[in-house]
Order: sequence, then C-alpha cells, then structure tokens
Amino acid sequence: MKYQKTLLSMLVAASLSGAGAFAQTAATPEAAAAPVSTMAYNVGVVSDYRYRGLSQTGNKPAFQFGADYTDKSGLYVGTWNSTITWIKDSSSPTTTLRGPLETDIYGGYRGGITGDLTFDVGMLEYFYYSNTYGNMTNQANANTNELYGSLLYGPAYIKLSDSTTNLFGVPSSKGSTYLDLGYNFDHGNGLTSLVHFGNQTIKATTVTNNVTAYNDYSYTLNKDFDGLVVSGTVISTDYSSRGNHVIDTLTGSGTSKNLAGSTFILGLKKNF
Repeated sequence: MKYQKTLLSMLVAASLSGAGAFAQTAATPEAAAAPVSTMAYNVGVVSDYRYRGLSQTGNKPAFQFGADYTDKSGLYVGTWNSTITWIKDSSSPTTTLRGPLETDIYGGYRGGITGDLTFDVGMLEYFYYSNTYGNMTNQANANTNELYGSLLYGPAYIKLSDSTTNLFGVPSSKGSTYLDLGYNFDHGNGLTSLVHFGNQTIKATTVTNNVTAYNDYSYTLNKDFDGLVVSGTVISTDYSSRGNHVIDTLTGSGTSKNLAGSTFILGLKKNF
C-alpha cells in the first residue's frame, strides 16, 4: 500500500479479503459465515496493482496469491500477497531502499444481525518483510496495522478501516482512516461487477504534496469461468486536485508516471 514518498488495488476489488484489490486485503466485504468450514486459495496476475487508487508497482504488472480459512462459527484468518515496487521506487540518490513483497495477514469474525443485514470485523497487518523504508529521512517503517469493521445489506456495504500504527511509513499518522463504500451486482452466468468509492484521510502533520485526504473511484467487471476469473477495472482518483495540485510520482517509477491517475487494469485469477 503506497502512501509514501511519502504518502500514501488488484486482481479485482473482490480478490483482496484483507485488501487487495483495492487490496489489498479485507478489501471487499464478504457475506455472512458459511454453514460449513472452508479453506480457499487464489493465485493471479494484474496489469497494475492499485490500492486505494494508487499504484503499488509503478504502473507495471504484479503477481498475487493468497489463502484463507473460514470457520463455520464465522471466525476467519488468511493471508494475501503481492509483488510491489513502491518502496524500492522511493529510493533517493543517497539511500537505496528494499521491500519487494507485501504480505497481508488478517483475521476476524462475520455474522448476521437481522435479515439481510450482516457485519464483518477484524484486524489486518500489511507486512513488508525486511523493508528498509524507515531508512529514508523523515519516514517510518512501512509495516502497518489496521482495525476494520463493515456493515453489509445484501449486495451493498460500508466499511471503515482505522490504522493503529503509522500508515505505510508516514510518521505520526496513527489513527488515519479509510472509508469504503460499494455495491455488488450479479448479472448471472458468472458475470458480476462492483462499484466502489473510497476516501483516505491521513492524520499526520507532514505528508507528500500536502495531501491529507483524497477520494478514489472504481468500476470492476468480472467473469468467472469455473474458478478462473477474468476482470477489467477502471480506476480514478482526485489526488492531483488536492494539496499542492501535483501528480503523484516516485523517482524509481519515472517522473512522467502518474501513480494516482486514471487507468484501466486487466486481471486474471484462479480460485481453488
């Protein structure tokens, strides 16, 4: 998750249960607990890994994989992983940074409230093994923890995430929040879509380009061929209209690449 440089995606938005897809992740809420315990796996690639609207891979492809266990009680645990470049791309002429993999570890509980109204609460850690992001001046370690809670009513959901640590290397950013609103459409014959709106607020005194909050938007269309999911996602943000009104770039990605700009992403995922 890139909030670096530092401030502040996706097989598909629904591929990240602790994220993901936009994460990243517990990214897209799931329905209430199944009546039996299940173990599931997934592996895939995307043409660009976006999280909360921002590219984690310098607008380049990413390889992603995950696994999760859901108990019949409603408890669940899992992990989701993706290749990334944003830490390396944040390197300066005097500091070389590393951190090529994002590992999300999450756990929580899903249950019913009444009728079609359900909830999902849990904790998520974004872990960047052996990352050296904190070696950069005025930055902290990239590892981040969040608490999240969702309310779901049929195909609609609202989710709030609250960081209990610094947010992706931004100093003094504990308590930053992300609001996620979405609606899932089932068009039949394995064809589904998701409309998403998100608002990231960064609680810090110093942030990149003076952007302390921004919105992201997306529309994802998925086709499931017996567990092989093909997706197409349109993503946009209002990042460049916030703060100093400049585009989001990183040295290693090239100054001509707008990492928060509008884009179209292709994804391929296999569910097991």
